[in-house]
Amino acid sequence: MTPSLRVQDLRVAYDDRVVIDGLDLDIPPGKITAIVGPNACGKSTLLRTLARLLTPKAGGVYLDGRSIHDLPTRQVAQRLGILPQSPVAPEGMTVADLVGRGRAPHQSWWRQWSTSDEGAVRDALAATEMTDLADRPVDELSGGQRQRAWIAMAVAQGTPVLLLDEPTTYLDLAHQIDVLDLVVDLNRAEGRTVVMVLHDLPQACRYADHVIAMKAGRVVASGEPAAVITEELVDEVFDVRCQVTPDPVSGTPLVIPISRHHPAPVHQA
Repeated sequence: MTPSLRVQDLRVAYDDRVVIDGLDLDIPPGKITAIVGPNACGKSTLLRTLARLLTPKAGGVYLDGRSIHDLPTRQVAQRLGILPQSPVAPEGMTVADLVGRGRAPHQSWWRQWSTSDEGAVRDALAATEMTDLADRPVDELSGGQRQRAWIAMAVAQGTPVLLLDEPTTYLDLAHQIDVLDLVVDLNRAEGRTVVMVLHDLPQACRYADHVIAMKAGRVVASGEPAAVITEELVDEVFDVRCQVTPDPVSGTPLVIPISRHHPAPVHQA
């Protein structure tokens, strides 16, 4: 059963600088949620707090109704997996070794590496199409391949919830699509809940079932992409004039920014 993940009256600060204050949020289980918003609005801070990497000043994150900070670390790691921004593997580490590290939450002094761990790594490599690269050092891979390797580690961890912080950063367009298609495959094949921070609004609309728009540490709107991503919201959240039109391929909202060098388009009646 997919666990529920909820945020209640959350307040997070770095020293005296409050980044999130009084935030309430429910993550739809078994769905893909994209968090969007301008730089420094609290997107990554929220994701890191969901993963228990940050301790809130007030309020909390609740996993199946229990505060995530009251749960044992191993139990949290067995249910929540996170891929941070720009992760770096130790020099010379192979893809197989990196993916194998995802099994650490399932091991202890009385239960070391087992056939089930071996199977989980094998399945994760296959799901991310990294089997043929298993023996390659991670630092020799292309950007897209490297990102797939890290996602494979999160998949091997076997958690029903995946948290991805800007998984397409620094990737070219082909690799961005490749990674996002993989995220959808994992969600559809295994029913995993996915929460990811994205900067590209059309991609968020195309790949996510649920969008959360943030500004200045608060949620401005959340819901299905077509209900959230409007011209008014983009103006309010990003301070960008735009035209929102149906994507000709997916039918989801396609955001076309309007610069000061171009006149606003005339809407057809």
